[in-house]
Amino acid sequence: MKINSARDGQLRKCPARRFQILVLLPTVLLWLSGCNFAPKYARPSVQTPAAFKEMKGWKTAQPKDHEIRGKWWEVFNDPELNALEEQVNVSNQNVAAAVANFSAARAVVRQARSQYFPTVTTSPSVNRSQSSSGGNSFSSSGFSTPNFPSSNFSTNGSLGGASSGGAFTLYSLPFDASWQPDLWGAIRNTVRADISAAQASAATLENVRLTNQVSLAAVYFELRGQDALREIFDAAVVSFQKTLDLTKALYTTGINSDVNVALAETQLQTAMAQATGLGVQRAQFEHAIALLIGRPASTFSIPARPLKATPPAIPVGIPSQLLERRPDIATAERFVAQANALIGVARAAYFPAVTLSASTGFQSSSAANLLSGSSFFWSLGATMAETLFDAGRRAAVTQQAWATYNVTVANYRQTVLTAFVNVEDNLAALRILSQQLQQQEAAVKASERSLSLALTGYRTGINSYLTVLTAQTTLLSNQQTAMTIRIQQMTASVQLINALGGGWNVSQLPSSKEIITKTQGLPGAMPDRSAP
Repeated sequence: MKINSARDGQLRKCPARRFQILVLLPTVLLWLSGCNFAPKYARPSVQTPAAFKEMKGWKTAQPKDHEIRGKWWEVFNDPELNALEEQVNVSNQNVAAAVANFSAARAVVRQARSQYFPTVTTSPSVNRSQSSSGGNSFSSSGFSTPNFPSSNFSTNGSLGGASSGGAFTLYSLPFDASWQPDLWGAIRNTVRADISAAQASAATLENVRLTNQVSLAAVYFELRGQDALREIFDAAVVSFQKTLDLTKALYTTGINSDVNVALAETQLQTAMAQATGLGVQRAQFEHAIALLIGRPASTFSIPARPLKATPPAIPVGIPSQLLERRPDIATAERFVAQANALIGVARAAYFPAVTLSASTGFQSSSAANLLSGSSFFWSLGATMAETLFDAGRRAAVTQQAWATYNVTVANYRQTVLTAFVNVEDNLAALRILSQQLQQQEAAVKASERSLSLALTGYRTGINSYLTVLTAQTTLLSNQQTAMTIRIQQMTASVQLINALGGGWNVSQLPSSKEIITKTQGLPGAMPDRSAP
């Protein structure tokens, strides 16, 4: 007997003698089970620069640590932010959904691994039948009488012990087993693909966790920025009120006009309205924080406290480290590995499928004799199925697998390039905002001096009210701009940490063994309740 493979190889002719077949068959099956038609996997190459461009000529202060830690938010030294961040991992529903997706991906791996083993089934039955006097039989339940051992079947077509034309009962306790050896690696590559997909799901979980943590920190600093802006406007309202009182006093003495009083009142009311309007954004930021920590917005509030933090020192490292530090890059790389394994699954379809089957059990017309030796039966068999013509379907499936692999490679490289852009963007933002803030703070100091001189001249009658009005408006605008820049600095610092991976490393991905083991959870993840 000669079995030929469809494409990549040819099996040698099997020996004719039965004994040799029985001896060599297990060896041949083991040898064939080592076949693997998936391409040898290697992580796609990407071009990485030696250093970040935006680091030239500008560096953060030397940090105490050489890398970002897991609880990266602690670098901001804000106990309230630390407490809120801890709740993201516990109560955030996006993280909970990602954990559930990871558990589902692990379950898919276990489903695929189950194909390594035989399937054993049983279907006990009891059938009451009556045969006709002509030897034909029918079942009272509407089904024909199943096969049963010849030792219990008489020559007249009825079960032993039952007369011709009489009713009889057939008891059956069969066990069936079937197994398809993984000769061409289809199952193994399916398992590899599912493990890679589960690891991608684990990396996605970390990316979702990081994204929500970063969103919380950014919104938190935005909220504190609104508190700081409200503080600036409250101070401006007090200053404008004093100016209005002075203008009214000068008007009553005949030194000033009613027009200036009206201008002072307009300025005061405008500042009060702007201060009140800040409450809209603050409320929205507060509600966003409640959502991120899994709390109803109606039951959550944060006391007002102006922003006082400054951007911390952030260790950046070198571009090539991003390939190990960003969970979204790890997700894209694991999808490449999955697509690579699926090519092997597609190629395996060119080769014949071998199925081994066995049946055993008991059949008898008497329940008392059901488990006796005379009621025992068994059978063994093997089948081989090979597609002779499919009009190019397998070739098309293989081409599709290769195309999907190329898509994942392109997506991986695009993800890496995007990561470089994210880091460069935020490095540039921090560098430029630092310079801008220094200039803006100088403008604030100049505005304060200008206002002081204008007020002094206004009290003595040297300056007009328009000079004071211009100075006050300029100071308030410059203070607003300076605080806006500080808020942008803080959010850029958070986004830079996000771009650098937030202290995560690809070594934290669960291994194949951890994916397969039911009780093994993902470090830092919510409990896995998928196991019964």
